[in-house]
Amino acid sequence: MKNKMIISTCLVLGLFVWACGGSDSEQQQNVASTETEEPARKDDKKGIGSIKNVELTHPLNQTMVGDGEKVYNLKCSACHRLTKEKLVGPGWKEVTHRRKPEWIMNFSTNAEEMLSKDATAMALLEECLVRMPNQNLTEADSRNVLEFMRSNDGEK
Repeated sequence: MKNKMIISTCLVLGLFVWACGGSDSEQQQNVASTETEEPARKDDKKGIGSIKNVELTHPLNQTMVGDGEKVYNLKCSACHRLTKEKLVGPGWKEVTHRRKPEWIMNFSTNAEEMLSKDATAMALLEECLVRMPNQNLTEADSRNVLEFMRSNDGEK
């Protein structure tokens, strides 16, 4: 009698686990089908935001570089280094060689939307694990920071 009870309990528990387990392949199919349903957006590598075209200065505008350095010291230096070293966010060294000026400015003025929709920004979020908070930069502040970044990367 005791053996029947143990066998019955094991059978019921096994059946319960099997029934609740579901099929992983079915869930993966559903995820894959929803990912492909979204229309593909042409990625022009300029980011998402109001900045569509940036006219770079040659040579660098030293007033803008100085103003950008002030913004960096006030709002950026707590999380970003001017080297390649990652602190909270990625280091800024050579960022102007890796990203288009429009992308940099769109990210600095529109980080929330870019972290949700821009593939490059989302990859950086996976790497750094911290969302950049909105720093309330104006377009002029962002442009000055870009000029400072260019100076940091050795442009003259």
